[in-house]
Amino acid sequence: MFTATDFIPKKYTSTIENGNFEWSAPSNIALVKYWGKKDNQIPANPSVSFTLNNCKTITKLGFEKRENQNSFSFDLLFEGKPKEDFKPKIQKFLERIEVYFPFLKDYHFTIDTQNTFPHSSGIASSASGMAALAMNFMSLEKALNPEMTEDYFYQKASFLARLGSGSACRSVKGNVVVWGNQANIQGSTDLYGVEFPYTIHENFKNYQDTILLVDKGEKQVSSTVGHDLMHNHPYAERRFAQAHENLDQLIAVFESGNLDEFIKVVESEALTLHAMMMTSMPYFILMKPNTLQIINAIWKFRNETQIPVCFTLDAGANVHVLYPENVSEKVLQFIQDELVVFCQNGQYICDQIGDGAMKR
Repeated sequence: MFTATDFIPKKYTSTIENGNFEWSAPSNIALVKYWGKKDNQIPANPSVSFTLNNCKTITKLGFEKRENQNSFSFDLLFEGKPKEDFKPKIQKFLERIEVYFPFLKDYHFTIDTQNTFPHSSGIASSASGMAALAMNFMSLEKALNPEMTEDYFYQKASFLARLGSGSACRSVKGNVVVWGNQANIQGSTDLYGVEFPYTIHENFKNYQDTILLVDKGEKQVSSTVGHDLMHNHPYAERRFAQAHENLDQLIAVFESGNLDEFIKVVESEALTLHAMMMTSMPYFILMKPNTLQIINAIWKFRNETQIPVCFTLDAGANVHVLYPENVSEKVLQFIQDELVVFCQNGQYICDQIGDGAMKR
């Protein structure tokens, strides 16, 4: 296991004047939710997520050496056009990671980024975006230090992505990723995400996630504000303990393939996340009426057919419908027949478990 100090480089052995790299990084969907954080993007409780495959950010990083080295210098393009309102977030990220990347002020960067899914629609675009950017910066550092090991490369990338957006540390590797210190999971740490180290039953291979876009607008409350609301929350301590308990339960579930138990944990976690928002001060209801319609329809369908389909939610109105690959046909038919009517403009995204960030 690496510590934060291990990620501060000693000295680089090579030089590079200019060039570019391009990486894609996927979004992820937490099964046990991280909600609440301490200083320096440290989670208040551990989480585990499925890495997605189709919902991703593709980021190209161009760089060239420059003379004036007193400040960071970068241009930011989103889908090919300048995006000034993203720049403060990137500036803050560069300030946080400078101690780990002493070369940052030596270059002018052009960051050209695009998503395969709607921005700020309740799909974790900051997770995929920060993970893709971290991978690019790691490629540049590897060019400066070619002896770097693969383990170091990926774990430092996850560590840095976390400093941009907490859940981004779970978007570097796949398929099932744990972030946060959990006594019963070897190698787990608050500093970066690690691949789930134990047996995963065949039932969870190629698990499907169909994302129903109930509301494609900007999130009602930012994740940062939401996490901060846990600081004085009356139920915070019990919630953090519950996350540990649920993660322990999933260790056994992943090994046995028990889908009934999986469904209980995952749906309970989703509703608990929203309960925390409803009972904070100030309080928020992030679901929309159509979110509840979908949840009730899923419960009714599962009860009538015994097909192991369930839902989870992020901090928004959209619904992630989770189900094993072998029932895809029936579940997709159900989605088209009964759930699409509750989606904004009938829109949904078919996704599944993926492998993490990829160099392009």
